[in-house]
Amino acid sequence: MTATPTRQDLTSPDPDGDSVGARRQPHAELARYLEVRGLTDALCAELSAEDQTAQSMPDVSPTKWHRAHTTWFFETFVLRPHHPGYIEFDPGFEHLFNSYYEGVGSPYPRAERGAITRPGIERIAQYRDHVDSAMVELLAPGCDAPTAELVTLGLHHEQQHQELLLMDIAHVLSRHPDHPAYRPVMADAPSPLLDPGWITIPGGVVEIGHDGNGFAFDNEGPRHRVWLEPFEIATRLVTNGDWCEFIADGGYERSSLWLSDGWNHCRTAGWRAPLYWSKPDGSWVEGTLGGRTELDPHRPVSHVSFYEAEAFARWKGARLATEAEWEQAVTSQRICPDDPKDAESRFDPNRLLPRPATPGGGSTSELAEAFGRVWQWTASAYLPYPGFRPAPGAVGEYNGKFMSGQMVLRGSSCLTPPGHARVSYRNFFPPSARWPMTGVRLARDVTS
Repeated sequence: MTATPTRQDLTSPDPDGDSVGARRQPHAELARYLEVRGLTDALCAELSAEDQTAQSMPDVSPTKWHRAHTTWFFETFVLRPHHPGYIEFDPGFEHLFNSYYEGVGSPYPRAERGAITRPGIERIAQYRDHVDSAMVELLAPGCDAPTAELVTLGLHHEQQHQELLLMDIAHVLSRHPDHPAYRPVMADAPSPLLDPGWITIPGGVVEIGHDGNGFAFDNEGPRHRVWLEPFEIATRLVTNGDWCEFIADGGYERSSLWLSDGWNHCRTAGWRAPLYWSKPDGSWVEGTLGGRTELDPHRPVSHVSFYEAEAFARWKGARLATEAEWEQAVTSQRICPDDPKDAESRFDPNRLLPRPATPGGGSTSELAEAFGRVWQWTASAYLPYPGFRPAPGAVGEYNGKFMSGQMVLRGSSCLTPPGHARVSYRNFFPPSARWPMTGVRLARDVTS
């Protein structure tokens, strides 16, 4: 295999003095491929071999596993079936880095990924280079539509893992008594907080689900009609300051606020505050990717479970929105993720904290913080939409097989890579999960 070219290499002058780019511009699939794969490498560059091997709990995967698994995806689903000259890098990787795809082999147990010290990060870097070189060979001349669709799926899959590896390394580093930083993170200057408000959304028949324009995962469709009663939704997210009031009022001590299973988790696990909060000197501090910081009361609360979100909503005399209500509210407000005008919702690797909603970013009559802060728990179980059919073959295992025992989250977080958020995106986690970048937006019924 030849060395993987960079985006600059693809448009550099050739020996005859003609620009390669002038003769043949790289296809969009190739440019996007190099961009996404490069971000993964950049996110991992400051992590040591020891950082990348640790697994702090069964739900967390080692960083090096994320790097290898996303590479395995392209090798398994794109190169083997669509690149006739492809030479497999290491036959043992087929088992080691298969996550849960039973249709293409035997997945290695998730809870034991951290026990695998070999291959090391250098070998995994060679694996990525090997696969990237083959992908360049495949994509540079152009490829057919089915192959391009698989590549696009693989890139969105890798973007999911980019966010996961950040959430995972945050948990790994949180186990260290010195709370080391993943990297220095720019904090926001103190500023006024957007006053809370409510938006009334009329009821009626609405359509939700992906509209067919652009990429979407299979679980985002089919688009279908839903009946909604009129409801109100909060203009901003629940903040750390709001959560401090919940704690002070005995929110973690009052069983009447909690679902039965949630209360059992709260008691068994000893929950007293969001994950990563502590009081080493009598005042709340928060563990972040930038290390321990003084708790900012204006920042959206993060790392709370569905059970905590539901208990908080009940304490406030409100509830969580359903995913249909959330989507209709965002759609009716004409809010788009990655809006160039909304700098605060864009992914910034130097600012991996959810930003507060300030008066300059909205008003009490506008929906703020829909994207780019924290994933927002909904009251909806993760179930198939009417008419849902998984894709044929092993790639059909991607989403459908997990439609049990999970709750839907909407929006995106400050860790969501650029171009990966959509209004119809259905994220999902178990209701007890706290390590993801998850938060809360309230809703309530319209009373006559």
